[in-house]
Amino acid sequence: MKNLIAVAALVVLAGCALPPNSASVYSSSQAQGEQTVRMGVVDSVRPVTIDKNTGGGAGTLAGGALGAVAAGSTIGSGNGSLAAGVVGAVLGGIVGNQVESNLSKRPGLEITVRLSNGELRAITQDADEQFNVGDRVRLLSSRGVTRVTH
Repeated sequence: MKNLIAVAALVVLAGCALPPNSASVYSSSQAQGEQTVRMGVVDSVRPVTIDKNTGGGAGTLAGGALGAVAAGSTIGSGNGSLAAGVVGAVLGGIVGNQVESNLSKRPGLEITVRLSNGELRAITQDADEQFNVGDRVRLLSSRGVTRVTH
């Protein structure tokens, strides 16, 4: 039973994994789709944090379940075991919430690009490619998604 709960908790936490906001990652539905291409020059680059914490509570629930089972089954017996399980659930929930919060954040860049016509566009994406002020870049746009690439 303990192993089953541990596996279930790991599956729930794995569900907290974030889809990428990278200019280099395409979903299968985006592959082979036509995109509008605009050329421009990087006007500014600002580091940001991309946070997808939806407040779903999966980490809290998983941590609480793991804490309750771990503490309740290893400490005391009877009422002592029950009390240990409650304390373990609370502490596990706190730890699980923090883990979920940390997993939901990743480094990003807000890249402001001056287009050839003088207009400015700001795009936020994962910080997996380096951009510098003055770089000549492409803005690739399709279905409401715009990426900045070299």
